[in-house]
Amino acid sequence: MTRPTAPRTIVLLMVDQLAAKWLERAREGIVELPNFDALQAEGATFRNAFSTNPVCSPSRASIATGLANVSHGVTECGYDLDPGVPTFMRGLQEAGWRTGAFGKLHHVTQLEELAPDYTVYGYDVVANTEDLRAGEWIDWVEREHPEHYEAALSTVWMTMSEDLLDYGPEHVDLRARILAAQERFPESTEEAYELPFPAEVSQTAWITDRACAFLAEGGERDLFAHISYVQPHNPFAPPAEFVDRVDVDAIPEPVPAEWAERPIPYFAQERYREPSYANADWRRQRQLYFADLAHLDHELGRVRRALAEAGRLEGALFLFTSDHGELLHDQGLLGKWERHYDPCIRVPLVVAAPGAVPGPRAELAEHTDIAATVYDWAGVEPPTLPQHTRAGERRLPMLHGRSLLPSVLGAPGGGAAEASARDAVYIQSNNSHVEARPSSWARTVRTERFRFTYFPDGGGEQLFDLVADPDEQHNLAADPAWRSTRDELFARLTELIIAEGFPNTPRELYRIGAW
Repeated sequence: MTRPTAPRTIVLLMVDQLAAKWLERAREGIVELPNFDALQAEGATFRNAFSTNPVCSPSRASIATGLANVSHGVTECGYDLDPGVPTFMRGLQEAGWRTGAFGKLHHVTQLEELAPDYTVYGYDVVANTEDLRAGEWIDWVEREHPEHYEAALSTVWMTMSEDLLDYGPEHVDLRARILAAQERFPESTEEAYELPFPAEVSQTAWITDRACAFLAEGGERDLFAHISYVQPHNPFAPPAEFVDRVDVDAIPEPVPAEWAERPIPYFAQERYREPSYANADWRRQRQLYFADLAHLDHELGRVRRALAEAGRLEGALFLFTSDHGELLHDQGLLGKWERHYDPCIRVPLVVAAPGAVPGPRAELAEHTDIAATVYDWAGVEPPTLPQHTRAGERRLPMLHGRSLLPSVLGAPGGGAAEASARDAVYIQSNNSHVEARPSSWARTVRTERFRFTYFPDGGGEQLFDLVADPDEQHNLAADPAWRSTRDELFARLTELIIAEGFPNTPRELYRIGAW
């Protein structure tokens, strides 16, 4: 690979809770996304990319470190990422790159601290705003757009944070102000609504503004920009001016709830008594979700223009993904977590780089591959683990992920990319907001053809042939005709669960094999 000359640029643009399925379906006449189309026309689109753990913190930790959950230690939301675990942005920083983060990072539990120090993870510049929405963005609205401050306050939905009771240098009870604002703007407490203020005041636009300024002010430095939007995470709340861009008549009906008639024990719980689409305005919620995609497409266009104006677009490594999916009433479900249907676990992943061969890629990819790809493209040595031997110390590879550059730069499905392709990905879920015990866990192996999921604590199994049954409507796990396939996948899943611990964790390591 011929590496670009300085100044070099890497952009990781992320959105929250976007399933690959919905980005694909959007192109079927639902809403126009010209900037996403332009990005895909320049890069490789990995159509079988998966979240290692379909919730925010674990997936983002895997992206930053290139490690599996058991190695970086963030197995579920509620854990902070240990700053001692190497991240690729710190690797870039130590190699002389200037690094910036804009938007949602979620390496620290949101309810724990409203203004965490994210520089410890390898960022020089940070403009942080998360699901909670209190913090830098809401303070900016109060200063710069006071006429919209109360409306913006009404969109703060994680009011359980204790920091809201003693907020800012004036020690304001912001929770009381938020609740009062929600009485005036009650629609902001719903699952889906139009923002009660203009797009330019939105959290999404605020993130873009700061990212574009960082890119414009880069000078001759190598730059890495992590641009991470909260939307389209629920509540689905696009700016009103993007809602009419969605063709409501083109929105597909939800895929039926496969589990409804003969549920495995996991789906026999009271909370799954009836499908979500039975008692929700699913079409309106989907309309606003797709409207958010239109707004995000607009912001992607702004980022691309900022790169072009800075002379950095053509030579940049540009990665686009999401942390996990959103079921959006398919299978009668909302959200993500341990319900490992396709819209939950499969995420968009586009990688554009100089010399990229545009087009779709069918090979299996996962979040840990992003760090490996960045290290490879930047020419930065990835972190290694020390091992004690009788002959002295040696260094062992640490990353679980593998670089996608051979596939990005080569013909789809050929050469080195095909030789290094994995035959399966492992996806896990652990304790959820609903309960903290193994009955809300799930372990999945996903191959090119099959998805097999094991629910512990007697929760049952799912097996779907995705070639014959892409909507996952026929669970074959208990079908005697598929017993050998089930056994093969269970054995493969067992191997993947064991192999997740290798390479070893870097946390508090002196040397592998030392006394």
